Order: sequence, then C-alpha cells, then structure tokens
Amino acid sequence: MGSVVEEAEARTRTYHARISEALGREEVGPVVEEAEVYTGKVRDVYRPKWRSDIVVLFATGRQSAFDRQLAVVPFKGIVLNKISWWWFEMTRDLSPNHAIACPEPSVLIAERTTVFPVEFVVRGYMTGSTATSMWTHYKNGARTYCGIALPEGMVKNQKLDPVVVTPTTKDRARDEPISPADIIASGRMTQADWDFCAATALDIFRRGQEVAAARGLILVDTKYEFGKTTDGRILLVDELHTPDSSRYWLAASYEQRHAAGLEPENVDKEFLRLWYRDRCDPYEDATIPEAPADLVCELSRRYILLYELITGQKFDCWEPATTQHRASLVRQALDALPVTSSAARGARARVHSSSTTAARA
Repeated sequence: MGSVVEEAEARTRTYHARISEALGREEVGPVVEEAEVYTGKVRDVYRPKWRSDIVVLFATGRQSAFDRQLAVVPFKGIVLNKISWWWFEMTRDLSPNHAIACPEPSVLIAERTTVFPVEFVVRGYMTGSTATSMWTHYKNGARTYCGIALPEGMVKNQKLDPVVVTPTTKDRARDEPISPADIIASGRMTQADWDFCAATALDIFRRGQEVAAARGLILVDTKYEFGKTTDGRILLVDELHTPDSSRYWLAASYEQRHAAGLEPENVDKEFLRLWYRDRCDPYEDATIPEAPADLVCELSRRYILLYELITGQKFDCWEPATTQHRASLVRQALDALPVTSSAARGARARVHSSSTTAARA
C-alpha cells in the first residue's frame, strides 16, 4: 500500500478528462444582487447594501502572479474557498476569524473589517522566486530582510530556525518588504496591534505545519491578513493556507533533493511561476506567453490534490452551480443571519422596500 501522498497522486491523475472539459469555463456573478462589487485578482467581493457588517467573497479560477493575470484554472476557486473554510474551522481556537458561512463551494460569507495594510508573510524556509522573496534578496547580497539579520552561507530552500514573520506592504502597486519598525513608524499599525497579529500568525503557522506534516507535506511559507471590526476586535481575514497564499512541498523527498541541490517537489503554483521565469521577464515584458493547456490542467490537478491531502476529503464539485442557483443559495444564507445593528436593519428595510416596488412596477 502506498503513502497517503502516492495514493492521492494516483487518484487525482484520473481527474484529467474532467479538468480538460472545464478549460475556458470561468464562473461569473453576480453572486449578490443589490451590492457594491469589487473585482480583485482572484476574488470578487460583494458588499450587500442592506448589510454593512457583511462581505461575500466569490473565489474564481483566475490565476495571478508577478502582479498580473496568467490564466483561468478550472475548479481553482472552489478549491481555494473550501480549503480556506476548512482551515478557518480548524484554527478558531487560536484566533477568531471573519468566516461566517460557506453556502456554496466557491462562496464565503464573512464579517466585514478594516484590513490592516500589511501582509504577514511567515517563512519556514529560505526560498522564493518573486522580486519580494527572501531568497531573491539574499542571493542579491542582502543580509537584512524585513529587519531580520541573516547569516552568511545560507542556501536556497534551507530550513529557517526559528520561523520568521517577514511582512510586506499591502498596496495597490507592487507589495514590498517592510520591517516591523517601519510599519509602526508609518502608522500602518500600532505596536500593540502588530504584536498581537505577529504572535497569532506564528501560532497559526505552527498549527499549519503540524497538520501538513501529518499528511506528508511541508508548509513552507504563507501569508496572513488581519482586519479590525468596528467594535475593535481583530480577526484573521482573507484566505488561509491555500495553494495561492502558501507554498507546500512533499516531505518525503525534501531532504534528499535538497542535499543534491535540486528544487523540492512542490504542490502549489510555484512550478507555474518557474515556467514563466524560464521564458520571459514577467514583471517587465509587455506581453508574455500563454500558459499551455496541459500546464493549466496540471495546476488544476495540483490544487485538487492539495485539497484532498489537507482535508482528507475527496473532491466532488465537478458540476458548479449556475449563477442563478448560486445567488439563491447566498441570498438564503444572508437572510438567515441575524442583523446586528440598527443601521443594517434600516438599510435592509430600504433595499427590500425598493425591490418590492420595482417588482410591482
């Protein structure tokens, strides 16, 4: 009998035909009517006009890296959302989070917060291929990264001891590494909020590494985001330990491959980044090559593989909901939520009243 990873690898390779059939199929909204909509790199964010305390996140198959969109990956949005929901449930004892309900595989209903303009990148290994990665800075001669002093003689993919928090700015332009001291000095966060979030990020990362190790994986690094509610509570927000926000390696082959100077076997989007790195300058080139269909299918399979390994559940969402059915499921879930403020109750009454008037007209 093979390992858990080997069995999952063999099983997910049988999904190729279903993945191929879904190529080019991008799910679209609206997920919520009567809402303000913001389109992000991967998620569409809906802010219902009658619920100022709620956001609805719709995860799509859009694949981005190097600050640009590269492809649309079948089933990716579903995998991202289901993995995040699973991890949010698994870490509530470590930190409160914004996740309220998952009414449909690609949709998360969440508590609305004001997100800190900082991404908490936690690293367990010296690696990376992007302009902001620790390894890119180190190989270019930097020996201080995000305020952390680094010794001479480190090599790519080496384990870091201890695990470190290396924050980046969260800006509309390119994210940049920043030290905790500069975060405080710039007014992005208070010292107390930084201390709380950094400590929480380390706790959640350690839990993630423990769970990953039990499934034959290494959680290499990840990024967390935190937000503050109107009543001052700090919540873990956005996504959690997904293949978009995290790097995963196969544990069984890491030591041998690292000793041989080879790249670890990864189960995330890093191989797509490396494919583009080998063929162009994805940061500077005006046009870049289109990702081949077989590469996109393999990325989809890896997303599904990671979902099955982490959760221990078989992926079964091959037939996504129609736009109308998805919107209906979300509306039912929203209507079932308690209204927590008088402002939200008033807004809800106004929206429902206008909807009724429009229907009668």
